[in-house]
Amino acid sequence: MKKEIGYIGLGKMGKNMVFRLLDAGWNIIAYNRSQESVQEVVEKGGKGAQSVKEVVSKLSLPRTVWLMVPHQGVDEVINELVPMLEKGDLIVDGGNSPYQESKRRAKELNDKGIEFLDIGVSGGPGGALNGACMMVGGKKELYDRLEASGFFKDTCLLNGWGYMGSSGAGHFVKMVHNGIEYGMMQSIAEGFDLMRHSKEFDLDLVKITDVYSHGSVITSSLVSWMSDGYKKYGKDLNEISGKASSTGEGAWTVEAGTRENISMPVIQASLDVRQASQAKPSYQGKVVSTMRGEFGQHPVKRTPEEPEVL
Repeated sequence: MKKEIGYIGLGKMGKNMVFRLLDAGWNIIAYNRSQESVQEVVEKGGKGAQSVKEVVSKLSLPRTVWLMVPHQGVDEVINELVPMLEKGDLIVDGGNSPYQESKRRAKELNDKGIEFLDIGVSGGPGGALNGACMMVGGKKELYDRLEASGFFKDTCLLNGWGYMGSSGAGHFVKMVHNGIEYGMMQSIAEGFDLMRHSKEFDLDLVKITDVYSHGSVITSSLVSWMSDGYKKYGKDLNEISGKASSTGEGAWTVEAGTRENISMPVIQASLDVRQASQAKPSYQGKVVSTMRGEFGQHPVKRTPEEPEVL
Protein backbone atom coordinates (compact mmCIF):
# COMPACT_ATOMS: atom_id res chain seq x y z
CA MET A 1 0.00 0.00 0.00
CA LYS A 2 1.27 3.43 -0.95
CA LYS A 3 1.43 6.34 1.48
CA GLU A 4 -1.78 7.92 0.22
CA ILE A 5 -5.11 8.29 1.96
CA GLY A 6 -8.28 10.32 1.67
CA TYR A 7 -9.59 11.98 4.83
CA ILE A 8 -13.23 12.92 5.31
CA GLY A 9 -13.83 14.86 8.51
CA LEU A 10 -11.35 17.41 9.81
CA GLY A 11 -12.55 17.98 13.35
CA LYS A 12 -10.20 18.33 16.30
CA MET A 13 -8.82 14.80 15.93
CA GLY A 14 -9.09 14.33 12.18
CA LYS A 15 -7.20 17.49 11.34
CA ASN A 16 -4.42 16.72 13.81
CA MET A 17 -4.05 13.20 12.42
CA VAL A 18 -3.72 14.65 8.95
CA PHE A 19 -1.03 17.08 10.13
CA ARG A 20 0.93 14.19 11.65
CA LEU A 21 0.64 12.11 8.47
CA LEU A 22 1.78 15.04 6.34
CA ASP A 23 4.86 15.39 8.53
CA ALA A 24 5.55 11.70 7.85
CA GLY A 25 5.42 12.22 4.09
CA TRP A 26 1.93 10.97 3.27
CA ASN A 27 -0.09 12.21 0.32
CA ILE A 28 -3.38 13.40 1.84
CA ILE A 29 -6.58 14.37 0.03
CA ALA A 30 -8.85 15.98 2.61
CA TYR A 31 -12.47 17.08 2.71
CA ASN A 32 -14.54 18.76 5.37
CA ARG A 33 -17.86 20.57 5.20
CA SER A 34 -16.07 23.61 6.59
CA GLN A 35 -13.53 24.53 3.94
CA GLU A 36 -11.55 26.53 6.48
CA SER A 37 -10.13 23.28 7.87
CA VAL A 38 -9.38 22.05 4.35
CA GLN A 39 -7.40 25.21 3.69
CA GLU A 40 -5.32 24.58 6.82
CA VAL A 41 -4.45 21.14 5.45
CA VAL A 42 -3.51 22.62 2.08
CA GLU A 43 -1.22 25.13 3.80
CA LYS A 44 0.52 22.19 5.51
CA GLY A 45 1.15 20.46 2.18
CA GLY A 46 -1.97 18.34 1.70
CA LYS A 47 -4.42 18.38 -1.18
CA GLY A 48 -7.86 19.83 -0.59
CA ALA A 49 -11.22 18.69 -1.93
CA GLN A 50 -14.52 20.50 -2.10
CA SER A 51 -16.63 17.32 -2.09
CA VAL A 52 -16.54 13.62 -1.28
CA LYS A 53 -16.55 12.96 -5.03
CA GLU A 54 -13.39 15.03 -5.44
CA VAL A 55 -11.64 13.03 -2.71
CA VAL A 56 -12.38 9.79 -4.57
CA SER A 57 -11.34 11.21 -7.95
CA LYS A 58 -7.95 12.32 -6.64
CA LEU A 59 -7.02 8.96 -5.08
CA SER A 60 -5.21 6.28 -7.04
CA LEU A 61 -6.35 2.64 -6.97
CA PRO A 62 -6.87 0.85 -4.67
CA ARG A 63 -8.23 3.76 -2.66
CA THR A 64 -8.18 4.12 1.12
CA VAL A 65 -10.66 6.59 2.61
CA TRP A 66 -10.60 7.40 6.33
CA LEU A 67 -13.83 8.68 7.90
CA MET A 68 -13.54 10.86 11.01
CA VAL A 69 -17.14 11.99 11.40
CA PRO A 70 -19.72 11.68 14.22
CA HIS A 71 -21.19 8.17 14.33
CA GLN A 72 -24.62 9.50 13.38
CA GLY A 73 -23.23 10.61 10.01
CA VAL A 74 -21.21 7.53 9.02
CA ASP A 75 -23.94 5.85 6.98
CA GLU A 76 -24.63 9.06 5.08
CA VAL A 77 -21.00 9.40 4.05
CA ILE A 78 -20.67 5.69 3.18
CA ASN A 79 -23.82 5.84 1.05
CA GLU A 80 -22.34 8.77 -0.82
CA LEU A 81 -18.99 7.03 -1.25
CA VAL A 82 -20.01 3.55 -2.36
CA PRO A 83 -21.28 4.36 -5.89
CA MET A 84 -17.93 6.02 -6.62
CA LEU A 85 -15.70 3.27 -5.23
CA GLU A 86 -14.43 0.11 -6.92
CA LYS A 87 -13.83 -3.44 -5.77
CA GLY A 88 -10.90 -3.58 -3.36
CA ASP A 89 -11.18 0.03 -2.18
CA LEU A 90 -11.02 0.42 1.61
CA ILE A 91 -13.18 2.52 3.93
CA VAL A 92 -11.91 3.06 7.48
CA ASP A 93 -14.22 4.33 10.20
CA GLY A 94 -11.93 5.99 12.74
CA GLY A 95 -14.68 7.53 14.85
CA ASN A 96 -16.59 6.27 17.88
CA SER A 97 -19.27 4.16 16.22
CA PRO A 98 -21.37 1.51 17.99
CA TYR A 99 -19.64 -1.79 17.29
CA GLN A 100 -22.87 -3.47 16.12
CA GLU A 101 -23.14 -0.82 13.41
CA SER A 102 -19.55 -1.53 12.36
CA LYS A 103 -20.34 -5.24 12.03
CA ARG A 104 -23.34 -4.40 9.85
CA ARG A 105 -21.40 -1.95 7.69
CA ALA A 106 -18.58 -4.44 7.15
CA LYS A 107 -21.04 -7.08 5.91
CA GLU A 108 -22.96 -4.69 3.66
CA LEU A 109 -19.77 -3.29 2.15
CA ASN A 110 -18.24 -6.74 1.71
CA ASP A 111 -21.30 -7.74 -0.32
CA LYS A 112 -20.49 -4.82 -2.64
CA GLY A 113 -16.80 -5.70 -2.89
CA ILE A 114 -15.73 -2.76 -0.71
CA GLU A 115 -13.36 -3.38 2.20
CA PHE A 116 -13.92 -1.97 5.69
CA LEU A 117 -11.95 -1.52 8.92
CA ASP A 118 -13.24 -0.16 12.23
CA ILE A 119 -10.50 1.58 14.18
CA GLY A 120 -10.98 3.00 17.65
CA VAL A 121 -8.66 5.94 18.23
CA SER A 122 -7.68 7.05 21.74
CA GLY A 123 -5.64 10.00 22.91
CA GLY A 124 -7.83 12.97 22.07
CA PRO A 125 -6.71 15.81 19.79
CA GLY A 126 -3.31 15.91 21.49
CA GLY A 127 -2.76 12.22 20.85
CA ALA A 128 -3.88 12.60 17.24
CA LEU A 129 -1.13 15.18 16.76
CA ASN A 130 1.61 13.70 18.94
CA GLY A 131 0.92 9.98 18.77
CA ALA A 132 -2.38 8.14 19.21
CA CYS A 133 -3.46 4.67 20.35
CA MET A 134 -5.45 2.58 17.85
CA MET A 135 -7.56 -0.57 18.16
CA VAL A 136 -8.34 -2.26 14.83
CA GLY A 137 -11.19 -4.56 13.79
CA GLY A 138 -11.79 -6.21 10.42
CA LYS A 139 -9.99 -8.57 8.08
CA LYS A 140 -6.48 -9.35 9.29
CA GLU A 141 -5.05 -8.96 5.78
CA LEU A 142 -6.37 -5.38 5.64
CA TYR A 143 -4.75 -4.59 8.99
CA ASP A 144 -1.49 -6.12 7.76
CA ARG A 145 -1.66 -4.04 4.57
CA LEU A 146 -2.20 -0.82 6.49
CA GLU A 147 0.55 -1.69 8.97
CA ALA A 148 3.01 -2.51 6.18
CA SER A 149 2.44 0.95 4.71
CA GLY A 150 3.75 2.49 7.92
CA PHE A 151 0.39 4.07 8.72
CA PHE A 152 0.27 2.99 12.36
CA LYS A 153 3.94 3.77 12.93
CA ASP A 154 3.33 7.24 11.49
CA THR A 155 0.18 7.97 13.53
CA CYS A 156 0.61 6.15 16.86
CA LEU A 157 2.95 6.08 19.81
CA LEU A 158 5.43 3.20 19.87
CA ASN A 159 3.50 -0.06 20.41
CA GLY A 160 0.29 1.98 20.54
CA TRP A 161 -1.70 -0.05 18.02
CA GLY A 162 -2.94 -3.59 17.54
CA TYR A 163 -5.30 -5.94 15.75
CA MET A 164 -8.30 -6.75 17.95
CA GLY A 165 -10.19 -9.23 15.77
CA SER A 166 -13.02 -9.46 13.26
CA SER A 167 -15.20 -6.56 12.16
CA GLY A 168 -16.58 -4.61 15.10
CA ALA A 169 -13.80 -5.67 17.48
CA GLY A 170 -11.90 -2.40 17.14
CA HIS A 171 -14.90 -0.29 18.06
CA PHE A 172 -15.94 -2.78 20.76
CA VAL A 173 -12.57 -2.53 22.51
CA LYS A 174 -12.61 1.26 22.17
CA MET A 175 -16.15 1.38 23.60
CA VAL A 176 -15.02 -0.61 26.65
CA HIS A 177 -11.99 1.67 26.93
CA ASN A 178 -14.29 4.67 27.12
CA GLY A 179 -16.54 2.96 29.65
CA ILE A 180 -13.51 2.29 31.86
CA GLU A 181 -12.52 5.92 31.37
CA TYR A 182 -15.91 7.02 32.76
CA GLY A 183 -15.34 4.99 35.93
CA MET A 184 -11.77 6.24 36.37
CA MET A 185 -12.82 9.86 35.92
CA GLN A 186 -15.62 9.47 38.46
CA SER A 187 -13.29 7.98 41.08
CA ILE A 188 -10.84 10.87 40.57
CA ALA A 189 -13.74 13.32 40.92
CA GLU A 190 -14.90 11.71 44.17
CA GLY A 191 -11.41 11.70 45.67
CA PHE A 192 -10.69 15.34 44.88
CA ASP A 193 -14.16 16.37 46.02
CA LEU A 194 -13.39 14.78 49.40
CA MET A 195 -9.98 16.46 49.65
CA ARG A 196 -11.37 19.86 48.65
CA HIS A 197 -13.96 19.66 51.43
CA SER A 198 -11.61 18.32 54.11
CA LYS A 199 -12.20 20.27 57.33
CA GLU A 200 -9.11 18.84 59.00
CA PHE A 201 -6.50 19.84 56.40
CA ASP A 202 -5.92 22.76 54.05
CA LEU A 203 -4.81 20.72 51.06
CA ASP A 204 -3.03 21.98 47.93
CA LEU A 205 -4.79 20.09 45.16
CA VAL A 206 -2.30 21.19 42.50
CA LYS A 207 0.56 19.78 44.57
CA ILE A 208 -1.39 16.56 45.12
CA THR A 209 -1.99 16.04 41.40
CA ASP A 210 1.70 16.65 40.74
CA VAL A 211 2.72 14.08 43.36
CA TYR A 212 0.11 11.57 42.19
CA SER A 213 1.52 11.95 38.66
CA HIS A 214 5.05 10.86 39.58
CA GLY A 215 5.28 7.21 40.48
CA SER A 216 2.06 6.67 42.42
CA VAL A 217 -0.12 3.66 41.70
CA ILE A 218 -2.74 6.00 40.16
CA THR A 219 -0.26 7.87 37.93
CA SER A 220 -2.19 8.35 34.70
CA SER A 221 -2.96 10.69 31.84
CA LEU A 222 -6.24 11.57 33.56
CA VAL A 223 -4.53 12.70 36.77
CA SER A 224 -2.00 14.68 34.72
CA TRP A 225 -4.81 16.38 32.82
CA MET A 226 -6.49 17.18 36.14
CA SER A 227 -3.23 18.75 37.26
CA ASP A 228 -3.24 20.93 34.15
CA GLY A 229 -6.83 21.91 34.87
CA TYR A 230 -6.13 22.96 38.44
CA LYS A 231 -3.19 25.05 37.30
CA LYS A 232 -5.41 26.83 34.78
CA TYR A 233 -8.56 27.31 36.84
CA GLY A 234 -7.63 26.97 40.54
CA LYS A 235 -8.85 24.36 43.00
CA ASP A 236 -12.44 25.66 43.01
CA LEU A 237 -12.68 25.38 39.21
CA ASN A 238 -14.93 28.45 39.17
CA GLU A 239 -14.84 28.79 35.37
CA ILE A 240 -15.83 25.16 34.79
CA SER A 241 -19.36 23.79 34.50
CA GLY A 242 -20.57 21.44 37.20
CA LYS A 243 -22.71 19.73 34.56
CA ALA A 244 -20.67 16.75 33.36
CA SER A 245 -21.70 15.72 29.86
CA SER A 246 -21.27 12.39 28.08
CA THR A 247 -21.12 11.30 24.46
CA GLY A 248 -22.65 7.83 24.61
CA GLU A 249 -19.82 5.32 24.87
CA GLY A 250 -20.26 4.76 28.63
CA ALA A 251 -23.93 3.96 28.14
CA TRP A 252 -23.10 1.64 25.23
CA THR A 253 -20.67 -0.23 27.47
CA VAL A 254 -23.30 -0.77 30.17
CA GLU A 255 -25.79 -1.89 27.50
CA ALA A 256 -23.25 -4.41 26.22
CA GLY A 257 -22.74 -5.62 29.78
CA THR A 258 -26.48 -6.12 30.15
CA ARG A 259 -26.58 -8.18 26.94
CA GLU A 260 -23.72 -10.36 28.21
CA ASN A 261 -25.09 -10.50 31.79
CA ILE A 262 -21.98 -8.74 33.12
CA SER A 263 -22.53 -6.41 36.08
CA MET A 264 -21.05 -2.92 35.65
CA PRO A 265 -21.96 -0.97 38.80
CA VAL A 266 -19.01 1.45 38.67
CA ILE A 267 -19.56 2.57 35.07
CA GLN A 268 -23.33 2.76 35.67
CA ALA A 269 -22.75 4.90 38.76
CA SER A 270 -20.53 7.26 36.78
CA LEU A 271 -23.31 7.68 34.23
CA ASP A 272 -25.87 8.31 36.99
CA VAL A 273 -23.68 11.05 38.52
CA ARG A 274 -23.25 12.77 35.17
CA GLN A 275 -27.00 12.63 34.56
CA ALA A 276 -27.78 14.02 38.02
CA SER A 277 -25.29 16.86 37.50
CA GLN A 278 -27.39 18.23 34.63
CA ALA A 279 -30.11 19.23 37.10
CA LYS A 280 -27.83 19.78 40.10
CA PRO A 281 -24.29 20.87 39.12
CA SER A 282 -21.64 19.51 41.46
CA TYR A 283 -17.94 19.79 42.21
CA GLN A 284 -17.54 16.21 41.02
CA GLY A 285 -19.15 17.36 37.78
CA LYS A 286 -16.57 20.15 37.59
CA VAL A 287 -13.68 17.69 37.98
CA VAL A 288 -15.07 15.41 35.26
CA SER A 289 -15.74 18.41 33.01
CA THR A 290 -12.19 19.68 33.56
CA MET A 291 -10.67 16.40 32.42
CA ARG A 292 -13.00 16.28 29.41
CA GLY A 293 -11.90 19.78 28.48
CA GLU A 294 -8.22 18.97 28.83
CA PHE A 295 -8.05 15.73 26.83
CA GLY A 296 -10.93 16.17 24.41
CA GLN A 297 -11.17 19.93 24.09
CA HIS A 298 -14.89 19.62 24.82
CA PRO A 299 -16.71 22.87 25.71
CA VAL A 300 -16.84 22.80 29.53
CA LYS A 301 -16.96 26.43 30.65
CA ARG A 302 -19.69 27.44 33.08
CA THR A 303 -22.37 29.69 31.65
CA PRO A 304 -23.46 32.83 33.57
CA GLU A 305 -26.84 31.17 34.21
CA GLU A 306 -25.30 28.21 36.04
CA PRO A 307 -25.02 28.75 39.80
CA GLU A 308 -21.58 28.38 41.38
CA VAL A 309 -20.94 25.18 43.29
CA LEU A 310 -19.90 25.55 46.93
